[in-house]
Amino acid sequence: MLGAQPVDGILGLQVVLVQIRPLTIALSADNHDSRQLRPQLFHNGVISLEVEGQGPAPEVHTALQRKLRNRHVAMISIGGVVGTGLFVGTGPSLMHGGPLGLLLVYLFMGTICLATMLSLGEMSTFLPIPGGFIKLAERFVDPAFAFATGWNYWYQWTVTLPTELSAAAVVFSFWDSTTNPAVWITVCLVVIIGINALGVGAYGEAEFWFCSIKVITIVGLIMLGIIVDLGGGPNHERIGFRYWKNPGPFGDYNGFTGAKGQFLGTCSITTQVMFAYIGTEAVAMAAAEARNPRRNIPKAIKKIYIRVLLFYIGSVLVIGLLVPSNNPLLNINSAQHPSASPFVIAINAAGIKVLPSVINGAIITSAWSAGSSDLYLASRSLYGLAVSGSAPKIFSRTTRSGLPHVAVGVCSCFALLAYLTIGDGPGKVFIWFSDFSTTAGLVTWFGIGVTYLRFYQGLKTQRINRKTLPFAPRVQPFATWWCVCGSGFSLILSAWYVFLEGNWSTITFVTDYV
Repeated sequence: MLGAQPVDGILGLQVVLVQIRPLTIALSADNHDSRQLRPQLFHNGVISLEVEGQGPAPEVHTALQRKLRNRHVAMISIGGVVGTGLFVGTGPSLMHGGPLGLLLVYLFMGTICLATMLSLGEMSTFLPIPGGFIKLAERFVDPAFAFATGWNYWYQWTVTLPTELSAAAVVFSFWDSTTNPAVWITVCLVVIIGINALGVGAYGEAEFWFCSIKVITIVGLIMLGIIVDLGGGPNHERIGFRYWKNPGPFGDYNGFTGAKGQFLGTCSITTQVMFAYIGTEAVAMAAAEARNPRRNIPKAIKKIYIRVLLFYIGSVLVIGLLVPSNNPLLNINSAQHPSASPFVIAINAAGIKVLPSVINGAIITSAWSAGSSDLYLASRSLYGLAVSGSAPKIFSRTTRSGLPHVAVGVCSCFALLAYLTIGDGPGKVFIWFSDFSTTAGLVTWFGIGVTYLRFYQGLKTQRINRKTLPFAPRVQPFATWWCVCGSGFSLILSAWYVFLEGNWSTITFVTDYV
């Protein structure tokens, strides 16, 4: 702070002595604030600083706060957005791709997921700034590329939130199929918005407990599935690989049989499998609000292996063993029992009582958890766009506690799209929104890969040794090239089947390619 104090000087003249006290100026994380500070002398002799051309600056908070603890970040990385894509979406995937086809596609998409996270983890630990990879794209590629990538990422999570709400309505119908789905959507929406409105600390704490429930549920289901498969269920029937023989390891597609039908059936489930994987980048997006990100984020990135191998690969392997791919209950639009998750189908078939309701309850909490993460990511991406100048500055405003309340409020409004289930049914709406989200997710992974390649080239040009970075995987840049090629290939083939003769669907084309 600057101050002026009059004293008697030489020859009786009054001299103004200026006292300079320590002054702290907070700079934005991106260092793009080019406004100049100029001094202004008032009549009372006090000198103040104001922003050139804008008058005295009002007190507007625009900074996030680091409130995510190590245990929050670790649990978010393991199960943050594991939700209905795995618990519900695997049903239609098993029906069309067969048990082996489902497993192969999950392995294929899992390698792309790991490659993406290794690329993003290296950049985010080096520069843990608000806006995540959106700001990184601006630094290392081009502002226009960051603009497009950032709005795509915001769109991705904006449409994923109503997807989770639609799936939650599907699951609730396990207990009550007569109540309007809008009631269950409203209940979930209140929980999700409430968690985000309490700030990042509450979000981290809620995710810790929700993810703990998911971890316990999935590990328990895998162990139970192995026991039931080996004949340890109430009916003591040993299943083994029976369903891999009949109806077979692969599913035929739309009348095509033989090797061609099996290949087409396997390719047709890429979109649904990808929907289960999107969101792994959430832990890097949270770097700006994590304590000691350069230590905690690399540790969290390494836990992605647990998520891919245990949660996804282990789960789909057990599902493929216990549920035949021709079971009509796998159809999410089935009028007979639309709420049946493959896990619930397997437990019911084994004759285990009560447990199906327990599992469905755990799936509901996973929908709350995934929906909460969706809103968190959508609001933080909108905040990042505002900070970089790609969105109105009003979205960068935060409360004193660091909550971007304007961004959270606007993103919450798009959750109302979930009420489309009232007219078209929750199963159909779930498929629509999951296709929207998956397409945007593949574009996001492609953008992360391109950003890392420019980052990698910049390190080489400036002769910076990658070994000096906080996190530097040895498989680079090969992992990133796999990320770029794999996500691009999957994006092109996401809805190839609409181009088959007599198989055109305008809705499918729009949700997968537009």
